[in-house]
Formats: sequence, structure tokens, C-alpha cells
Amino acid sequence: MNGRALEKLAILADAAKYDVSCSSSGSDRKNKNKGLGNTGAGICHTYTEDGRCVSLLKILLTNYCIYDCAYCVSRRSNDIKRAAFTVQEVVDLTINFYRRNYIEGLFLSSGIFKDPDYTMERLVRIAKKLRNEHNFNGYIHLKTIPGASQELIYEAGLYADRLSINLEIPTTSGLKLLAPEKDHQQMAKPMDYIKNTIIQVKEEKKIIKNTPKFVPAGQSTQMIIGAAKESDWQIIHAAQHFYKTYQLKRVYYSGYVPISNDTRLPALGTAVPMVRENRLYQTDWLLRFYKFEASEILNPTNPLLDLDIDPKLSWALRNMHQFPVDINQASYEMILRVPGIGVTSAKKIVAARKFSKLRIIHLEKIGISLSKAKYFITCQGYQQQIVHLQADKIKHYILSQSASKYIKGNSQQMQLF
Repeated sequence: MNGRALEKLAILADAAKYDVSCSSSGSDRKNKNKGLGNTGAGICHTYTEDGRCVSLLKILLTNYCIYDCAYCVSRRSNDIKRAAFTVQEVVDLTINFYRRNYIEGLFLSSGIFKDPDYTMERLVRIAKKLRNEHNFNGYIHLKTIPGASQELIYEAGLYADRLSINLEIPTTSGLKLLAPEKDHQQMAKPMDYIKNTIIQVKEEKKIIKNTPKFVPAGQSTQMIIGAAKESDWQIIHAAQHFYKTYQLKRVYYSGYVPISNDTRLPALGTAVPMVRENRLYQTDWLLRFYKFEASEILNPTNPLLDLDIDPKLSWALRNMHQFPVDINQASYEMILRVPGIGVTSAKKIVAARKFSKLRIIHLEKIGISLSKAKYFITCQGYQQQIVHLQADKIKHYILSQSASKYIKGNSQQMQLF
């Protein structure tokens, strides 16, 4: 690799770090005809659906951009070093890095130079060259450029495993303030097209088996959190809307890192705390896997997530009238709502209680977090003794136990639930 290519790589890999939506889960593209790579076995690290860590070459095609979004480091008014790869340079980088075992796939985004179609056409050409000329079967995630033609989006979907269109700012008013040249409708239109095409292709495949795949890993989006001072309530309601309306695989949340003295934005040095991102991702799991509605977790009078405790525990403490739950009688859906019980454990409980009444010792073997769950359940031989305790007391006890555990273990890892 020559010096100029290395310089481009340094500039455009650094510019890509602000986009966090690079999970490679959900695709099952297989190696064929002795080609290069396998998708789903999956330079950023991400995780496949089954938990394996994979590496992706994560770059921008260019950081030149016709837009002047206040929150974006690549905005046209920003005085930064600019660079652009050619189509062939990205193809060569991907193949060379793969052959050196540095990566297992490509995550490719871009600033918009000239116009959306001009940019999207180059992204498509890269994916097409990798698939057709190099028989590359590794994972490819392309950013869809809002405003690009449906013909180009369709072609992109034939070669990419996942497409994504970034929502950017969760609220319409926030986007209008910080990126007046953009609007959410412009982003929603290609999302709707991709959703409908995925459905159509699945139906066609039932009749014609060799129908080509279209975006097998689905589509995703990303929200920048904290740039427009939106509440957590606004964020999770936007996420729920896009999940339900456009059947997204994932919504990613990226805490805004102040990069300028623009008075419309938070001041330098006031980055969004990492714990807020963590709580939003936990809430996202509640929406996707725990059958919660956004309105149950937050509302206009309670618009912010509790940073001290996870959102499921927070919900339970606000709804003590629904507890304790009898592990041996309650529905699967209600067991899912018990703090300390995850999806896998809930399924094991429902399966195991068919054979005998469950006791605390059984729950311990199943692997639930009794330090939380014991305040919210009853089971054979165990009656909740602290039912009279108020929610704030239970919260205090759980936090005290957690603090002791982490001090003892000297760990910085946060539990999901």
C-alpha cells in the first residue's frame, strides 16, 4: 500500500468511527465456488447474532460532503483534511485486508459528494466488484444515501448483506435545527422501499427458488443522542415507530461527542455519558425481546431513564402492584418482566415447571439473578418476606448489593438486566 493510500485510510477510517451501526448479525451468505470469505462467521470489532466477534473494515468512501449538518465532523464548513477513495482502491483494500486475515467484511459509508445518486452509484459499484469480480462472500454493509434512486437502492440490496439509512437526530425539530437541508421523510422513503422489497422478494422466493437474495440481514438505522437535547422518551418512541413501521433489525444509539463551538449544540467537553447509551440499549432490548411498549417504560411526565438502575428494574419498581409473580403459575410474558430474569431463563422456567414445582434452588440452577428477582417472585417453599417494603427501599438494597459485588470483583462491566 503506497503512502497516499495509507493517508486516505487514516483520514477516512477516523471519519467513520462516529457511525456505530456495524453489527453483522443476521446474514447467512455462504462461500461458493472457492470464493473469499464467509458472512456470519461475521478495522472495527462487532458481533454476530450468535455472539462471535468479527472484524470489519470500516471506512468512508469520502469525507467530502455537500451538506452542512452541525453535528457532523465531515460537514462542508468544517476545516478538516479531505480525502476520497476511488472505487478500485476500496475493492483492493478489502481484498488485501481479507487475505491478510485482518477483516471478515466491509462496512462502507460516505459523505455525499456531487449528489445522492452519484455517491450511491459508487457504493454499489464497490459491492458489485467484490461479489462478481473477486467472488467475495464476506459480509458487506452499505449505507444507503437518502435521495438516491430506487433502482440504485435495489441494486445495492442484491450485493449487500445489510443496508442502513441513518435517522441521525431522533426529533423532527432537532433535525430541522441542526441539519436544515435534511428531513426525516427523505430518510423514511428509502426505508419503506427496502422493507417492501424484502417482503416482495421473500414471497417470490416461495415460488421461484433461485430468486436472488435482497438485503438478507435486513436494514438498520442510527440516532445521534444528545445533540438536540431530546429526552429518552422521545428517543425510544422514535425507535419503536421505526421498528414497527419499517421492520428494522436494529436501531443504534450514538452519544454525541461535541466537536464545535456552535451555539446550537452542547458545549465542548460535555459528551453524553456512556451509561446513558447503555440504558438506551437496554431499553431497546425491552422493546425487541421483552414485549414492552415504549409508553410503559417512559412517558411525558417521566421522560428520562434512571441512570442508577436498568430500565426493567425501574419499570418494576414503579409497578409494584403487579408483583410478586408466582413463578409456577405466571404467564411467560409476566415472567419476562421480572427483574433478573432474561429471555433464555424465562423459557427454561416455563419448560421446567411442566415436570415439577420450582423452588429457589431450581431457579439458581437455571441462572436467574436472584439478587434482583427475589424481591419480585414467589415459588414453591419461598414466600416473599419483604412485600411491605417500598420501592425506594428495594432500589437501595439492590444498589447496595451491586456495589458490594463490583467492589469485590473489581469489575467495570455493566449487567444488561
